[in-house]
Amino acid sequence: MRIQLTQRADADELLGRSPLALLVGMLLDQQVPMEWAFTGPQTISERLGHDLTAEEIASYDPEAFAALLAQKPAVHRYPKSMAARVQQLAAYLVARYDGKAEFIWADAADGQELLKRLLALPGYGKQKAQIFLALLGKQLGVRPPGWREAAGAYGEEESYRSVADVVDADSLARVRAYKQAAKQAAKAE
Repeated sequence: MRIQLTQRADADELLGRSPLALLVGMLLDQQVPMEWAFTGPQTISERLGHDLTAEEIASYDPEAFAALLAQKPAVHRYPKSMAARVQQLAAYLVARYDGKAEFIWADAADGQELLKRLLALPGYGKQKAQIFLALLGKQLGVRPPGWREAAGAYGEEESYRSVADVVDADSLARVRAYKQAAKQAAKAE
């Protein structure tokens, strides 16, 4: 299946072929619109002049990497703190998975093991890990036994709760509507 999270062909193509870019996009997906977050890896790649590698990001001078993310247009609303998080994630991947993001899920025995691995990633809390697990299952065919259960409500078919369900402009609008309704419900409480 083709990734269409940003609705920008170049950014979506990178997300579809680079597990690291997809992992970084998910990391950036907070306090900014999801399209902006998932376009971040493409922006970083353009500024570096090539595809992302965990080794390069992990070893990049922290101040220079923060400046790279802060260039206009900024990769994130909080480029300095997110640059540090991206570098922490890259360093973790280098230390634990030989720099290969796809090794996180390549041999996971079941959904709970995969969720545990995602929860161990710097910057990934329970919700982010479950959403990413649902994204892997729904869009990339990474479906170890019990993956839907481990992903919680995000694993439900056609739930339109998160980026895991975005496959085109219509599904993006449905996810936005769900999030707006959830925000309104939370405010009403």
